[in-house]
Amino acid sequence: MGLQQFEDRLERLVEGTLAKPFRSNLQPVEIGRRLTREMDLHRRVGVHGLIAPNAFSVTLAKPDVERFSNFLDALVRELAEAAREHARNEQYTFVGPIDVQILEGPRLRAGRFNVDAEVIEGPDGLVPAELVLPGGGRVHIEGEPVVIGRMPECTVVLSDPNVSRRHAEVLRINEAFMVRDLGSTNGTKLNGAPIRESYLTSGDNITVGSTTLVFEML
Repeated sequence: MGLQQFEDRLERLVEGTLAKPFRSNLQPVEIGRRLTREMDLHRRVGVHGLIAPNAFSVTLAKPDVERFSNFLDALVRELAEAAREHARNEQYTFVGPIDVQILEGPRLRAGRFNVDAEVIEGPDGLVPAELVLPGGGRVHIEGEPVVIGRMPECTVVLSDPNVSRRHAEVLRINEAFMVRDLGSTNGTKLNGAPIRESYLTSGDNITVGSTTLVFEML
């Protein structure tokens, strides 16, 4: 399912004038398939289940780097999302944030590429987690609380008029994560239920005002 979604999104990126050059050359989805295969090959058994690689180096031939240049940043984002989706489907965990690097291999011929995958721990070896914003952006949760509100000083700034100046915060407590309402006017909901504070599990929906964010442990 994850790779199909990846393929559909990449097809939209290369449609129109970019579509023809890809028909007989390297397709972005081939990179996604190789990346997820490397995750399967290099997974390892951890204390809490299977740990998958989270750092990927994708080496392409110079002609392919040039061909992808118009949407290279989008390709990196989609490859990272493909890794997340594959991990969810296979119930893998990560020990650090996902990092995808696109490199140029001067000795590679067009259409050939390599994907190297590594397990690299995040700061202090803690399980990584992120808040997924409504537009698809992501905010990494580290040592400091992630404050959600309308004030410019907040970590996540929302223009939603139903959100208070400092509405809620998401914070790490050792290996666990918690959402806490900061005395907001309209309250904070977790999976549709009002809360003052509550521990989080991956996939939880946090609603502040009329805005919903998704908590994900990577």
